[in-house]
Amino acid sequence: MKIIDCVQGTTEWFAERAKCATASELNCLITPKLDLRTGAMPHTYLCRKLAERWIGRPISDYSGGAMEQGSILEDEARPWYELRHKCDVQKVGFVVSDDGSLGCSPDGLLADRGLEIKCPQEHTHMKWLLCGECPEEHVLQVQAGMLVTGFGEWDFVSYCRAMPPLVVRVVRDPDVQRVIQDAVEEFSALMEREWRRLKAEYGEPPSERALKTDDDFVF
Repeated sequence: MKIIDCVQGTTEWFAERAKCATASELNCLITPKLDLRTGAMPHTYLCRKLAERWIGRPISDYSGGAMEQGSILEDEARPWYELRHKCDVQKVGFVVSDDGSLGCSPDGLLADRGLEIKCPQEHTHMKWLLCGECPEEHVLQVQAGMLVTGFGEWDFVSYCRAMPPLVVRVVRDPDVQRVIQDAVEEFSALMEREWRRLKAEYGEPPSERALKTDDDFVF
């Protein structure tokens, strides 16, 4: 794995994410039943990635109250996890696989595993508590994190104030990771092919000109 030294949420972080498929977005390429998606969803994902890579910044999405609350509580959940497990969690920006085709933004790295923290609303947290496992909607993200980093384990944490926290140790699943690998290889090849075609037809994008000059790099 290669760790990109940047802060999550910054322009640099978004620029790195735009270059490859990411763990948190794999539902755009793979169904819950682990089939490769076809049709509009993966095509829209490709167009979004290419657009963000071209302009050098993220396409704006509305960030609702639940998302903002989760971001605040994450800074509370990480020290709680460190205290409970008597460990130090390394905060990182963005991590990419050795070939650069897949990336992830873990909420922390330890010596032998990664960490994914979710801070959902109370009813969602209760649903996950009753399940007692890594939620189905986050399995791909966690497995992809292990694929990127090479770790064999990952801790999924759901943290919600005034409720018992949930910590689930997830182990590497070779079958799931083979599906992820196939989807990412296909997507990466397509994205690079379309990126070269765009540059050949329309010239150098603003995001790459910005490496030489500040001209045309508008936010």
